[in-house]
Amino acid sequence: MSDEHRPFYVLLGPDGAGKSSVMAEVAARLPGWRTLSTDHGLVGPGYDLVSALRRHVGEDVLPHLGTHYSVDFLASMLQTAVVHLKDELTRHADDVPLLMDSYYYKILAKCRLAGIRHNPMYTWWRSFPQPRAVVYVDVSPASAWRRSGNGTRLNPLEYFGERPEWLGFESYQTSLRKLMLEEVRDLPVTIIEEQPSAARAADAVLEVLAS
Repeated sequence: MSDEHRPFYVLLGPDGAGKSSVMAEVAARLPGWRTLSTDHGLVGPGYDLVSALRRHVGEDVLPHLGTHYSVDFLASMLQTAVVHLKDELTRHADDVPLLMDSYYYKILAKCRLAGIRHNPMYTWWRSFPQPRAVVYVDVSPASAWRRSGNGTRLNPLEYFGERPEWLGFESYQTSLRKLMLEEVRDLPVTIIEEQPSAARAADAVLEVLAS
């Protein structure tokens, strides 16, 4: 089966939208589906390196961005996640529907917001197989800010400025949403408005996938 006919969908959304919780709900309630993510706890067995690289980005690279490490180095580290998702898609069985977390869309948007406006990697990423559809789980910056403990659980790739403050977070998340939706503008996109819980968001996602 060719890539364009693979049963392949992408779950997208801003920081704090609860995508990981939705992915877990989908995995539990749609046993015939496969979920794919690089988030902690959702990476499949045998891929400890993927989890370790993600952890090192947060613990080692981001705290020293602009001093020890450049934004180009950061983009190179983030690309490992993108390539992992692409490789897993290539190996994926054609007859099993797949829900993938964010794909390259969110990472590309975050790289652009970090100051890397143009990079040859972007052209390569955009040449990857495209999903049948994107399900965008939305959340307002205000709700996402509360879910982050009013900024206490944020990393530097989730806000503008030297420290997590509301205005920098709101501006970053607004820009992130714009860039992600711009990246998938030529694909079928269903936007799920903010839900009161991950379970309700999962219900909405399941309804879209079933249709």
